[in-house]
Amino acid sequence: MLIRMKFLHSINRLQKTLFSSSFYLHCHHASKTSSQLGFQILSWKVHHQTFATKSSQDHEISVSGKKLISDDFTTATPKILSRVGTNLHNQEGHPLCIIKEQIRDYFYRSSLNKRGNPLFSIYDNLSPVVTVWQNFDSVLVPGDHVSRRKGDNYYLNREFMLRAHTSAHQHELVNSGLDAFLVAGDVYRRDEIDATHFPVFHQMEGVRLFSDFELFEKYPDANLKLFCNDTVRIQEKQEHHTLEAVKLVEFDLKQTLEGLAKYLFGEEIEVRWVVTDFPFTHPSFELEIKFQGEWLEVLGCGIMEQELLHSAGAGHKIGYAFGLGLERLAMVLFNIPDIRLFWSLDPRFINQFKVPDPHKVKFKPFSKFPPVFHDISFWCPDDGFISNDFYDLVRSVAGETAEKVELIDDFLHPKTGRISHCYRITYRSMDKTLTKDEVGLIHSDLTSKCNTLLGVEVRGK
Repeated sequence: MLIRMKFLHSINRLQKTLFSSSFYLHCHHASKTSSQLGFQILSWKVHHQTFATKSSQDHEISVSGKKLISDDFTTATPKILSRVGTNLHNQEGHPLCIIKEQIRDYFYRSSLNKRGNPLFSIYDNLSPVVTVWQNFDSVLVPGDHVSRRKGDNYYLNREFMLRAHTSAHQHELVNSGLDAFLVAGDVYRRDEIDATHFPVFHQMEGVRLFSDFELFEKYPDANLKLFCNDTVRIQEKQEHHTLEAVKLVEFDLKQTLEGLAKYLFGEEIEVRWVVTDFPFTHPSFELEIKFQGEWLEVLGCGIMEQELLHSAGAGHKIGYAFGLGLERLAMVLFNIPDIRLFWSLDPRFINQFKVPDPHKVKFKPFSKFPPVFHDISFWCPDDGFISNDFYDLVRSVAGETAEKVELIDDFLHPKTGRISHCYRITYRSMDKTLTKDEVGLIHSDLTSKCNTLLGVEVRGK
C-alpha cells in the first residue's frame, strides 16, 4: 500500500509540473457546435418526419458501392450524397490533407515501438456508409439519446446512415486487434448555414490501448494492476479501473495531446484542460489553447469506457481515445474565414497551399462579391417543424450560393396557436457576382419547394 501511495504521489507531482501553467478543471454540459469532433453531443431538436423522407421513400440509393432502399427514416438528400467520395482530406495540397498529414507525422515521430517504428497506423479511406449500430450502439450511445434524432443525422434508411463521427469505426478496428491507430474521414451532420457550419466536414481521431505489462513496465516492483473490484464510479475513474492505471493512462494522453498542440501551433502555445462528459469515455476532457487572446477548444478525449473495449474483445486492456475537427484546425491555422472555401474549385484558393512549405500559409482572400438578401416567412406545419429540414432544402436548391441563413422572427399567433418563422437568406457566390434576377429565380424555386416538400404555408413573397 505504501508503494502505491508513493507511486500516485509521484504521478501527481509529474502532472503538476507538466501542466502547472495551463491545467485547470471545469465541469460543464457536453452540447457543442457541429464543428467539433467525434466526441461531440448534438443539440436537441424536435422530431418529426423530414422533407427527405416525404419525397424519397422506397427508392434505391446508390452510395459508396452500396445499393440501399430508402424508407420512412431516410434523411440523406441527393445533394449530400453527391459529396460522398470526394475525400478532401486525401487530396494532395488541400489544406485538410495538409492538417491530416501534420497530425499523422507528429504521431509517427513521437510514438515509436521498441524497434523504432511508428506505433500508430492510420486509416483514412474507410467508407462513410455505416450501420446505425456502428455509429451509435458500438460506442455506447443510449437508444433514447438526442444525438440519434432524424433532424440531426443523414439516415439512408433505418439500418444504414452516413457516419456522424469517425468513432463509428472504433469497435471494428479494436476488434481486429489494433492497439494504436488514427482514423480520418468525412462525417455528415444536419446543421445550420453560416461561415463555420457545413453538413459535410472531416474528423481525425486516435485510440491507444495498454496491456498491464506495457503500462506498468517502468514500475515492476509496485505490484500494480489495471483492474480492481470496485463497483462504484467516481469522477476520477470508472468502476473496476484502478486509480493507478487511470492516472498513468491520463498522464500519457495529456502529455501526447499537449505535444500535438505545440507541434501544430508552436512551442509557446498556452493550453488548459476542461473536464466534461462524453458517452464513450470517463473521465473525459477537452483541450483548449490560448489563441489570439481567447481560449479555443481544439479536441475532446478521455479514458475509453471499459464496456466498449470488452465488447470489442479487448476487455483485458485499458486505453484512451481522442478526436478533433480538421476544418476547425485548418480555419485557425490558415486564417480561412468561410468553411465553404474548402469545397471551392477556384484555383485562387487551392493554389495558395501548393507551395514548398504549406504549413506557414496564411490565406489571402480574393475578391469578395456582393451579397443579395431575401427573406422568406411561413407558417409551420401543425405536426411540428425541424429547422434542419429547411437548411437542407436551402442547400439542395441554392447550393454554396447560400452563405448564411438566420431566423430573424419567430411568432406565435395568440388565437390560433400557429407558429410563424421568418428567415433571412444571404446569397453570395465565391466565384462571381450574382445578379438579382439569378437570385430571384433561386429564391422562387426555394419558396415553391418549401410549400410542397416541407408542408409549410408561405406568407406573402
